[in-house]
Amino acid sequence: MANSDNLKSEAILDQMKKHLATDAGKTLAKKIGLVYQFRIAPKKLGFDEVVYTVDLKKGEVIKGPYEGGKPDSTFSFKDEDFVKISLGKLNPQIAFMRGAMKIKGSLSAAQKFTPDIFPKPAKL
Repeated sequence: MANSDNLKSEAILDQMKKHLATDAGKTLAKKIGLVYQFRIAPKKLGFDEVVYTVDLKKGEVIKGPYEGGKPDSTFSFKDEDFVKISLGKLNPQIAFMRGAMKIKGSLSAAQKFTPDIFPKPAKL
């Protein structure tokens, strides 16, 4: 039943894809230079996850797992928590401590994942 059409995260990642094509986005990608993989679950961590790759080496967002080796860090979240983090309404450290976000891979790379990497959402 789960498909990515009902993930709110999809819209945010679409905005991010556009953002990375801008000069500000390119500057950001150069500054961070890491590859993140997001595993986003509609309701429950670890179930029916949709995988996205945010490649801040190439400055692109891809639906699907990273194909260039291993991502620097992989994050797992529920859709609603990903949305809260990307909008700056939930601090990533707090989400991690509460178990709302799981991290695999490099923790130092993970610490560079902050709400600043997301474009500010356009008012709907």
